[in-house]
Amino acid sequence: MHRPALSRRGFLLTTAGAGAALGLAAGPAAATVRPHPHPHPRPFGRYGSPADRRTPATLYVDPHGRGDFTSVQAAVTAAPGSGWTLVLAPGTYRETVSVDADRTDATWIGASGDPRDVVIVYDNAAGTPRPDGSGTYGTSGSATTTVRADGFTARGITFANDWLRADHPGVTGTQAVAIKVQGDRSAFHHCRFLGHQDTLYADTRDLGHFARQYYAHCHVEGDVDFVFGRATAVYEDCHFRTLLRTDLAGAPHGFVFAPSTAGASPRGYLVTRGRVSSEAPDGYYKLARPWVPSSDTTARPMLTVRETHLGAGIDAVAPYANMRDAFPWQEQRFREYRNTGPGAAVTVPANRPQLTRAEAAAHTREAYLGDWRPYARRR
Repeated sequence: MHRPALSRRGFLLTTAGAGAALGLAAGPAAATVRPHPHPHPRPFGRYGSPADRRTPATLYVDPHGRGDFTSVQAAVTAAPGSGWTLVLAPGTYRETVSVDADRTDATWIGASGDPRDVVIVYDNAAGTPRPDGSGTYGTSGSATTTVRADGFTARGITFANDWLRADHPGVTGTQAVAIKVQGDRSAFHHCRFLGHQDTLYADTRDLGHFARQYYAHCHVEGDVDFVFGRATAVYEDCHFRTLLRTDLAGAPHGFVFAPSTAGASPRGYLVTRGRVSSEAPDGYYKLARPWVPSSDTTARPMLTVRETHLGAGIDAVAPYANMRDAFPWQEQRFREYRNTGPGAAVTVPANRPQLTRAEAAAHTREAYLGDWRPYARRR
């Protein structure tokens, strides 16, 4: 169904599904919080309040002024060191947020448990001019939220970037990151990541830092390379939604994954028990293309997609493409295993490299995450 571009801002958070469904509705997710005619008398739910603090290291954020702070960044700034918990009341937090590397083992909790209720959103793009006149933001600088610290955990929160191409026809830097995650042991449970190009940047702080990340029961949507970066990342029971592009006349509309795994890293992206759906016509999306950045031409992008339902939006004949012809996808580490759905049909075997059963035993969350077990904790 055709949807005008402006619907992405006006409804960016309204219909992506809730609770266990978490974003599985037919329409695109939207960036405003569900309306609540009367503010809840307990905005922080079962997580206490400033008058009844769970721990001395718990801070409460509420845009309506009932917490310790009205903005997420103000709370982050007030919580130096390790081990702080931020409880976020329902609301839209229109701001950019940065968590420095020294603020380790932080936890952010959406108080309602429904990620549609707690939204951190902004609208910078790579080509957006910086206010100080020093140039444009670039891809990394466009991120609404940036997490450099190790040990970060988020539950029940939406991270969004609602910059729209249609509003800026003269801008060529259309990358607009919802969140950039660089830390080791970064976990996201029941979260949503909304944007268009480069939505979820699952990365590391530098080439020698093999950051492990875990995304469980999450919803991610976008169009071009909307899950990308250098991290060792496991996406378990996640839904990936590809969007309709009204600015293009034909296929492809974009690519779901664009890993840039360092050549020395033994593991890249693992997608397991997931789902890829689309609001674009059948076959208009590629599953992935390798990103070999000019800053690291030794990268060997790695992606394993296993036991995942690939909808008709994925081009089953040629699901992979090159980003740069000098680095063909066939020379990278792309594999599949026991996927289902029309987008998983193996019509040209050379275009669908498969793991053997023995090889698949090395592509599990346990193998990728090692002694870190975020999946064993309460969800």
